[in-house]
Amino acid sequence: MSQHQQEQPLALIIEDDYDASVIFDEALQAAGFSTEVFRDGKKALTRLDGSVPHLIALDLHLPHVSGSTILNKIRLDERLCDISVIIVTADPSLADSLHENADLILLKPISFKQLRDLAARLHPPDIVGEN
Repeated sequence: MSQHQQEQPLALIIEDDYDASVIFDEALQAAGFSTEVFRDGKKALTRLDGSVPHLIALDLHLPHVSGSTILNKIRLDERLCDISVIIVTADPSLADSLHENADLILLKPISFKQLRDLAARLHPPDIVGEN
């Protein structure tokens, strides 16, 4: 593994739609992130118990635990509260009710380029120069 790969900040993609998760995964990797994909809210929460990613792309409608529950846990947990969270959803009214707790809200459908470019803005400044 190269030094650049080791230094890539972690992004979690919490999205149950397979096609959307593939686009998000590729877009965040193109923006310079190392990625992990979770299609289940409960599994994502378990992962958050053991890690502090730099960025989370979060769908709101997930199996087992909703995205809004995950977002509330992140914002109330001192260890996780500074994580950048991008809400990705097709539900504008629910997204609007959560806008104060999100860094960005993107309404589906979301393009590869749109997510890549926005995620690049959230990339840590000490590593950005290698892209």
